Amino acid sequence: MSLQLHRVSWKAGGLLILDDVSLAIAPGSMVGLIGPNGSGKSSLLRLLAGLDRPSQGQVTLDEQPLAGLPRRAIARQVAMVEQHASTDVDIRVEEVVRLGRTPHRSPFAPWLREDDLAIAQALAQVNLGGHAQRRWHTLSGGERQRVQIARALAQQPSELLLDEPTNHLDIQHQLELLQLIQDLPLTCVMAIHDLNLAAMFCDVLVVLKDGRLVASGAPAQVLTERLIAEVYGVQAEVSLAGDRPHVRYRA
Repeated sequence: MSLQLHRVSWKAGGLLILDDVSLAIAPGSMVGLIGPNGSGKSSLLRLLAGLDRPSQGQVTLDEQPLAGLPRRAIARQVAMVEQHASTDVDIRVEEVVRLGRTPHRSPFAPWLREDDLAIAQALAQVNLGGHAQRRWHTLSGGERQRVQIARALAQQPSELLLDEPTNHLDIQHQLELLQLIQDLPLTCVMAIHDLNLAAMFCDVLVVLKDGRLVASGAPAQVLTERLIAEVYGVQAEVSLAGDRPHVRYRA
């Protein structure tokens, strides 16, 4: 499977949020969406997930326009974890992850062994195999984020979309979570703020500014001092550690 945007523009409230963006996502790759706040990263993810429809252009999944696919069919292949996924309900971990099975079940279908297996596998993939009966309010921030990823994995998708998955996590949990995501046998597209973490873990970086795609490619090709100055308005020094760039900002 592969997701693509074909000259996509999107407006909200009369404002142009994304402007003529084209992008092909290679199957199995880990793609980082970077750019300043308001550059269109979250909006692009929502279009890739089929949650919003472009004002112009089209999004395709395996060459089929998302606009022509039923929502359930999309959800069987594309899963998204949004930035503020949470709940105030005192719910068990297992119950959160069960929500991921919704696209595979008809409204009155009995719960099947394959559903239980999918949940168990998803929790194992995020290293929470023994936490199914834990209550949501007892979890740390990192554990809650992993539960939300497990919920997405229970959909058994081929494409995983993540909006700022490391937000509000300390550096240890950021590294653990990104390593976990990198090891998943999926295509992954994630919005991420930290340029050094993006460079460490992503195969491809896609840079957005003011709703336009300004660069795309391997981290060493994309993260240059000139691009950082033009896109973020800050001065930085970029060095290479192997084939991965490291950014150090100037005061």
